[in-house]
Amino acid sequence: MEKKKFYVTTPIYYPSDKLHIGHTYCTVATDTLARYHRLTGDDVMFLTGTDEHGQKIEEKAKEAGITPQEFVDRIVDGPRGVRDLWKLMNISNDRFIRTTDDYHVQSIQYIFRKMYDNGDIYKGTYKGKYCTPCESFWTESQLKDGCCPDCGRPVKDAEEEAYFFRLSKYADRIRDLLENTDFLQPRSRVHEMVRNFIDPGLEDLCVSRTSFSWGVPVDFDPGHVVYVWVDALSNYITALGYGNDRYDDYDKGWWPGINIVGKEIVRFHSIIWPAMLMSLGEPVPKKCFGHGWLLLDGGKMSKSKGNVVDPYILAEQFGVDALRFFLMRTFPFGSDGNFSNELLIQTINTDLANDLGNLVSRTTAMVGKYFGGQLPGGCRSWEAPEEYDRDLTAMASGLRDAYEAQMEVFAPHKALEEVFKVIQRANKYIDENAPWTLAKDMEANGPRLAHVLYNLLESTRICGILLTPFMPESMEKLFVQIGAPADCQTWDSAAVWGRLPETAAVTKGENLFPRIDMDKALEELEALEAAAKKAALPAIEIEPQLEEQVDFDTFCKSDFRAVKVKACEAVKKSAKLLKFTLDDGTGMDRQILSGVHAWYEPEELVGKTLIAIVNLPPRKMMGLESNGMLISAVHTAQGEEKLNLIMVDDAIPAGAKLC
Repeated sequence: MEKKKFYVTTPIYYPSDKLHIGHTYCTVATDTLARYHRLTGDDVMFLTGTDEHGQKIEEKAKEAGITPQEFVDRIVDGPRGVRDLWKLMNISNDRFIRTTDDYHVQSIQYIFRKMYDNGDIYKGTYKGKYCTPCESFWTESQLKDGCCPDCGRPVKDAEEEAYFFRLSKYADRIRDLLENTDFLQPRSRVHEMVRNFIDPGLEDLCVSRTSFSWGVPVDFDPGHVVYVWVDALSNYITALGYGNDRYDDYDKGWWPGINIVGKEIVRFHSIIWPAMLMSLGEPVPKKCFGHGWLLLDGGKMSKSKGNVVDPYILAEQFGVDALRFFLMRTFPFGSDGNFSNELLIQTINTDLANDLGNLVSRTTAMVGKYFGGQLPGGCRSWEAPEEYDRDLTAMASGLRDAYEAQMEVFAPHKALEEVFKVIQRANKYIDENAPWTLAKDMEANGPRLAHVLYNLLESTRICGILLTPFMPESMEKLFVQIGAPADCQTWDSAAVWGRLPETAAVTKGENLFPRIDMDKALEELEALEAAAKKAALPAIEIEPQLEEQVDFDTFCKSDFRAVKVKACEAVKKSAKLLKFTLDDGTGMDRQILSGVHAWYEPEELVGKTLIAIVNLPPRKMMGLESNGMLISAVHTAQGEEKLNLIMVDDAIPAGAKLC
């Protein structure tokens, strides 16, 4: 019988110079699903990777003084980069794609041209709102308080020649897919997509850019690069060999697959991506599951907001498996969850140290103490089982089916609930039988004691099998400690009570999950995070302070005022100068020229409130008059001079005097 194919993907991650626990959450969840399906005997392919093109990458590379390719190489393959993090978290991906891979570029050009030849891509002019950090276009009606609805940051007006995808053509088919199938999960996401995007009317999608060059070139119109979402979304089939000669898995039946994504990109994966596949004449995904966010202090984790949680520090402090378990146990997969270090420690102590760890250590210790480390033969059955014997064995025997039902509907947290019901029942079973009392008369009670301990080891074995997708390394150690051979660690054996050999020999090992001192651990975390932040700061050189003193009266002659930037533009034939039109509170515009173009683009300064000295004599620069001086701070970081204009709260009115 041919194995069932299970192709599962995470979104490919946008290279960031700071990975946080939110990135880890989605990938650990997908890894858990992949490991579960391998355990059941399915033929699994698990894809992850990185989305490496776009305007933001180009700008960040320019700021860093390196090429975009060098920038993404450092983030993906450098120390503590994406690959390092996945290795640390024991991610079992079968394939890793980068959108800068040659074969992917080949496929994207093929896909773009095919949709163009099908009449679904046409040239026009884009004019609208664009969020650079999210690489997303928005209509005016989709903005939230004038800002990007995803990240809350300001958007820019954008106008440029562009190609458009006829997304509107597929509106009815997308509505039918969303409303009349179980394609999008959880179901709550369907209403959100239909209400926010389908009902108002799907607009055609801008799918190329001309204002930057870091992207896949449109091969029949080289001035254009393919819009990042077309580029990124297609990875799910290009990684299988669609449109390239690197792989041939697409033709072997691996597609359609299952896309596991964060809720902020459900729009792209449940509307744009299926429409693209419809245009190509290819099957839509089997499923799109949009999980919730990990929240910190009530807000989404975001490196731009400075509220990230470092997965390296957490894994190094508490162990990779404990962190993986916490992420899957604590947060319902389709909903948002509030992360805290206190909750992490509490979960480890309650579930892993007190419940699972205690069960393993107590049971193996008693086998060692009362039977020299090996159970006697004939202990599997008991001629007159007690009610609590039947209760435990029934729960453990039915566990695999209850667990499977939850895993099949993408509810790993509920699957773990089922496992821990049995673990908690087994711990209660110890107290019900009081083995220490039975051991007082081994001649009379030895067989009963052996049976009780066998039941505990067997319950632990079944739970260990089902915990393997969540904590693979720890369960290997658990099987060694309880004496479970390889043929007792399989999916099939998890449904059969009594597979553990009657003469199982236990091995005293390390405490799998030591209890954590909450106060001490939090104190250590705080120190480690502070040290990590300090280490990440660039080496800064500050100019020495001047020894020459200025008398107070002379200083008071300088008139420092708050000024608001009404307009800003580059000065022709000058690489450094920007021309500022400023509101200085007098009712007359003030013009100041400043050599800050190396650090700022004109459009990002419009609307800012700056500080200027306004009583300096005018002077000519590049034939233009400058009336004053903008105040900035300068320092040298990593051998490169950095300059920052002094910006103040916009609530300060133009013309306010500094004193």
